[in-house]
Amino acid sequence: MAIESDKLRERLDRATAHLDPPYAVVDLTAFDANSAALADRAAGKPVRLASKSVRARELISRALARPGWQGVMAFTLPEAIWLVRAGVSDDVLVAYPSVDRAALAELAADPTLATAITLMVDGTGQLDLIDDVRAPGQRAELRLCLDLDASWRPLRGRVHVGVRRSPVHSARAAGALAATIAGRAGFRLVGLMSYEAQIAGLGDAPPGQTLLAGAIRLTQRGSYRELLARRGAAVTAVREHADLEFVNGGGTGSVAATSADPAVTEVTAGSGLYGPTLFDAYRAWRPTPAAFFACAVVRRPTPELATVLGGGWIASGPAADSRLPRPWLPAGLKLVGTEGAGEVQTPLSGAAAATLRVGDRVWFRHAKAGELCERVNELHLVDGDMVVATVPTYRGEGQAFL
Repeated sequence: MAIESDKLRERLDRATAHLDPPYAVVDLTAFDANSAALADRAAGKPVRLASKSVRARELISRALARPGWQGVMAFTLPEAIWLVRAGVSDDVLVAYPSVDRAALAELAADPTLATAITLMVDGTGQLDLIDDVRAPGQRAELRLCLDLDASWRPLRGRVHVGVRRSPVHSARAAGALAATIAGRAGFRLVGLMSYEAQIAGLGDAPPGQTLLAGAIRLTQRGSYRELLARRGAAVTAVREHADLEFVNGGGTGSVAATSADPAVTEVTAGSGLYGPTLFDAYRAWRPTPAAFFACAVVRRPTPELATVLGGGWIASGPAADSRLPRPWLPAGLKLVGTEGAGEVQTPLSGAAAATLRVGDRVWFRHAKAGELCERVNELHLVDGDMVVATVPTYRGEGQAFL
C-alpha cells in the first residue's frame, strides 16, 4: 500500500507540476473504473447519476456515455432545466420538491422541458403551489415522481432510523396520494422513489469501532427486510392509479442490495465516481479514490509539523471528524486536534510531516463527493502523469444551485 501511495503521489505531482495550489484533480482511470464497477453492481438495472455528487457537466456526460448509466437525478429544478438546455440529458429527475416559482413557470411554459424533467412530490401542497404558478389548462402536463419515505420505524414508530424526508411512509399513504394525483388535471405520475439513507449512506465498517459496526449491520439488515416488503406493497398500491415508468432507489452504498429488490427498476449513484472518504467505511464495495485537492506547504512551525495554506473544506452533515477532509498523500499525515482543517491554514503532524519542505504539495481527499466542486472553479483531469483536460465545475460556470 505504501508503494502504491508513493506512486500515486509521484504521478499526481508530475501531472500538476505546472499548477499552483490550491487546485482539484480527478484521476480519469479511477473515475472510469468506478463507473464500470457501479454499473456492474447494478446487475443490469440502469444507474441514474446523482448530479450533486459530481457537479461538473463534462464528467456527468462522461459517466452517462458509459454502459449501464441512464438519466440524471438533479438536486434542484433550476439545475435540471440547465442540464436539459445544455444537452446533458433529456431524462432528469429532480430529487427534492421544488417551490421555485420562476423555475416552475419556465418548466410549465416549455413542452420540451416538461417532457424531459420529472418533479418530486410528497403531498398536495406542492401540487397546489404549482397550480398557483400556472393553472392546469394553461401549461404543459407535468411529470411527477412520488417520494416514498424509506426510513425504518421499529417499535411501532417509537424509533426512527434514517433521514427525515417524505411524509408518505406506508403503502396505503402512497396509494392515496397516487389516487389524488390521478384525479388532478395537468399532472402525470410516472415514477416512485425511495432513498434508504440508513443503508446507502451509512458505512457499516467504521474504523476502530467494532461494536458500532455490528450494530449498524444489524440495523441495516432489519431495515432492508422491512423496506423490501413495504416498497413492494407501495409500488403495487401506486400502480392501481398510475402507469409507472420507473421505481428508483438506493445510492452508491447500496447499489447491489437495492438492485436486488424486484420492485426497483433503476438505482441511483454518484459519490462512488469520485470515491470520497465517507465510503472508506463500507464493506461491500469501496470505490477507488478518484478526486483530490492539493494544498501547498507554506511553513514549518516545528521540525515535526508542516503547515499548508487553506485546507478547511468541510463537508455537510453532523459536525464530526468524519466531515473533515483527510490529508492523503504523502501517507502518514494527520490533522492537529486543536486546529483541524483551517480556513486559511492547516497544520499537519505525523511521520511524513517531517519530510515535507516549503512548496511541497499535500494531497487531500474530501469527505463528500460533489461538495469539493463548490470550492474550485475547475477540475484538472489526469490520465497517467498528464493533465489531459481542464473542465469547469458548476461554480466555474457561474452556477450555484444551493
